[in-house]
Amino acid sequence: MFSHNTINNVIMTSLGLLLILMLLPQQASAKVIHKERSLYRNILVEDKGDLRCLKFNVKSSKTQQSCFLKSQPERLYFNYTKLLLSSLLINPNPEKILVVGLGGGTMSNTLHQLLPNSQIDNVEIDNSVIKVAREYFHFFENDNIKAISQDGRVFVKRALLKKQQYDWIILDAFNGDYIPEHLMTKEFLEEIKKLLTPNGILTANTFSVSKLYDYESATYKAVFGDFYQVRNLKNSNRVILAMNPEYNKHNADINNLTKANVEALKQALKQFGVDTHFLAQSMSSTQNAEDWPKNTPLLTDQFAPANLLNID
Repeated sequence: MFSHNTINNVIMTSLGLLLILMLLPQQASAKVIHKERSLYRNILVEDKGDLRCLKFNVKSSKTQQSCFLKSQPERLYFNYTKLLLSSLLINPNPEKILVVGLGGGTMSNTLHQLLPNSQIDNVEIDNSVIKVAREYFHFFENDNIKAISQDGRVFVKRALLKKQQYDWIILDAFNGDYIPEHLMTKEFLEEIKKLLTPNGILTANTFSVSKLYDYESATYKAVFGDFYQVRNLKNSNRVILAMNPEYNKHNADINNLTKANVEALKQALKQFGVDTHFLAQSMSSTQNAEDWPKNTPLLTDQFAPANLLNID
């Protein structure tokens, strides 16, 4: 038989453990500070301690579109944003920059700090995302930095009609699952190629574990010829770095392209948490390592299989 005191102790201990278990999820969970349903998606802004993140739905933490540390807003949080800056090792002074896909505006803010005199056009299909970037992520705008609420492909077509060109084009549009399929096709990339200046560079944020990896790679190769793959092998990020094939520098030794800029940009990029030596080491040309089957079908406006958009 248990004594009355023993039973009371067991009850109190159980209640205490139950209280701890009830409190733990609350302490570990993020606090939603803003949510809305736009024309395109569910938008959430969450705070978790010092970290603030933009999400496009609530099913998975993998849907984070943009994050920054409130105590260190200049430091790049995501690995892929650091890899995107590899373009600067080849062209360190782009005067006109196009960013397709705004997110929280982190990349635009970083580029403005690095290149204060450059023109930056940020194209974002969802006007609600632009408003959230302004209010919750300190997205900075001035006469040289603009946010345009428009579908990326429509913007590109209209820019071509206006005879516009860019020194650096960054493709970073995501719909919550993957890149919108009409921004992955051969026809779209052909349009992007025409939008590049002679020494222009295209940088695209993709994934190395996507079921579309082979299709993407083959399509980029068909349009741009050999391109660079920039990867951190510790995660699934892959950045495609392609140049105007009419002025392609792929025949040159990558060390000759980047050596001087690795040192010149070392201190400037360090404040953002970027190691220029690591960037250079992460770049490899498909000229020497084509890792997809040669008979891989290209993504086209007629063949852009949405059923393959899920990521392993």
